[in-house]
Amino acid sequence: MDKESEKKIQELQLIEQNVSNFVMQKQNFQARLMENENALKELNETKKPAYKLIGNLLVNIDKEKLKKELNDEKEVFDLRIKNIEKQEDKLKERAQELQNEVLKFLKKDGK
Repeated sequence: MDKESEKKIQELQLIEQNVSNFVMQKQNFQARLMENENALKELNETKKPAYKLIGNLLVNIDKEKLKKELNDEKEVFDLRIKNIEKQEDKLKERAQELQNEVLKFLKKDGK
């Protein structure tokens, strides 16, 4: 195997690690988004006062203010998830290109 193919294989391995990291990040944001959506749902369904955890304190907060905070946070999570998915797709495309190049070389070398 020539140096260029070895380099491509190393790049492929690095891409796989990066994709794996993106998947973990995306799962983390998806879990936080679900928690956020559940909090918004509960907030909309209850007539009881709303509270927010700040550090070690649980403080009473205006429901509308809390809804706005949660909706803003939801937007951020959505954007981050979309951004991660775009990066993930680009890496997967590059991985496919490298894989095809390496396979082409291996087939040529094997004949």
